[in-house]
Amino acid sequence: MDSKINVLGGKLELCSNTPLTEFYRDGCCNTGPEDAGRHTVCVIATAEFLALSKYLGNDLSTPRPEFRFPGLKPGDRWCLCASRFLQAAQEFAAPKVVLEATHERTLDIVPLELLQAHAFQP
Repeated sequence: MDSKINVLGGKLELCSNTPLTEFYRDGCCNTGPEDAGRHTVCVIATAEFLALSKYLGNDLSTPRPEFRFPGLKPGDRWCLCASRFLQAAQEFAAPKVVLEATHERTLDIVPLELLQAHAFQP
């Protein structure tokens, strides 16, 4: 597994335990060599983003119990693939990003300025 540093240079914070998220299903947007999709962006799902994702062939809203996946609903936090976030931003449907819980390896694909433009403000 890669370092546990966020895009701001601090300690990577928890993204979500409910639903349990991430490639490694540990609640943090960790990544490593096994994570080919780079599930590193901690997002807060919106109805618009979930509809786009489903349209693009990645249905995140339908439960898949065989994969221990409850399906997402608006407001859920989830570790999203960096490339999918970039695509959603290009389609003007990017969800909010929790920067403190977004892994630094995201910056290999998504510029920090774009992440900051979609940052969640509590």
